[in-house]
Amino acid sequence: MVLVLGVSAGAAGARAMLTHSDQPHLPPIDRCQVVRRSRGGSMEEAVFEAIRLMRKSAAKRDEFITGIAVTCRSGNHAEAIRTAAGRNRLTVIDEPVAQLRYLRFTRKLPSEGSVLLYDLGASGLTLTQIDCRNDAVLATKRSTVVGGDGHDALLRWLLTRGGVTLDLADTRRQKEALASERVLAVCDPISGQRIVVTRSDFAELVEAGIHHSASFVRHMIDETGIRPAGLALLGGCTRNKSIRDELKQQLGYPLIYDPEPDFVSTRGAVLLAAERPSARSIRSVHLTPGATCHEVPPSPVSRRKLVAAVAVTATLGGTIVGGLAMNRDTGAHPDGKPPTVEVVGPPKHG
Repeated sequence: MVLVLGVSAGAAGARAMLTHSDQPHLPPIDRCQVVRRSRGGSMEEAVFEAIRLMRKSAAKRDEFITGIAVTCRSGNHAEAIRTAAGRNRLTVIDEPVAQLRYLRFTRKLPSEGSVLLYDLGASGLTLTQIDCRNDAVLATKRSTVVGGDGHDALLRWLLTRGGVTLDLADTRRQKEALASERVLAVCDPISGQRIVVTRSDFAELVEAGIHHSASFVRHMIDETGIRPAGLALLGGCTRNKSIRDELKQQLGYPLIYDPEPDFVSTRGAVLLAAERPSARSIRSVHLTPGATCHEVPPSPVSRRKLVAAVAVTATLGGTIVGGLAMNRDTGAHPDGKPPTVEVVGPPKHG
């Protein structure tokens, strides 16, 4: 039994988990989340700050970390981490490899057919369809039309409309609280104004974006021609039950869900750090040579589903947040409706 460190890198920063090699599924010895600095902060800076914090934690226990593995979504991120690591020994892993490894460890992975990894993170949605028999990637796509940053902006708009203005960090905490609480009473820290927000309110805000993502999933399945045996929900956004329920209703596939979907990559990294401590990198195997992650060309979606598709891109989310910061008193939209954006994506089938 050795002490290992798993780190997952993303656009929002890094998560790290320190645990023993045979206990990746149990509460860790220590963990941390390092948010990427909004101005000038790099993804690799967050990764190595997380590693520093966990090394400090291990030193306090008078223990030595025998393996460190970092998961990355893109080749550019992987190269940046390898360059920044210098002579420091660590393993850089393609994120789907780590996710698949942990799902198999927890016996949640189908033994036959394929699984579709639905990874809804801060900056967007990544879909990866993988053959469970040989772990080969059949297809992978990414969309920035829906993501956690957009969800934060939507909730902040709703709160401001009700007279409660919070900063982005506090808004995100309220959003995360709705994953476990059905009703929240949110108070403005300055004016004392209060507003009640329910999980159903949030579900209505993000409904159109989740509809878009369901169409995105159907488009990928149409392209591969292979129906998945299950849909693995990953990323912090999928902690919210209303999102999981909507995806189940929209798609009908069996859902594979870990209670901590945002730490699946990190826990997979822990397993691989223990199994292959001397490896410099662990890459995905693509069934089709040269397959890469790419955006699906956009096409219009029915306006009927644009209920609150407002600001579901990270870019638009930033626009809303900026507008709110500029004027506390006039945060609501002039006509009382959330600012809207045409949600685009592949046509919905069936």
